[in-house]
Amino acid sequence: MEKVSLRDGEEFIKLGQAMKKAGCVGSGVDAKMIIQEGDVLVNNEPEDRRGRKLFENDTFRFEGVTYQVVKE
Repeated sequence: MEKVSLRDGEEFIKLGQAMKKAGCVGSGVDAKMIIQEGDVLVNNEPEDRRGRKLFENDTFRFEGVTYQVVKE
């Protein structure tokens, strides 16, 4: 499982931002298209909103890789 870290003071990160931070996509536009096509799972459920808030310990899955949101 890969990790995506929240910044100091952040309570959440949006799904599109998390995908960019993890290197899954190159831009927010790419993330939007991939998410809207139903290719991303959040906490094992299909998600179609790029702005979905991910909190500590939430997970998202893309192309067979699971990413977990963590606080540093």
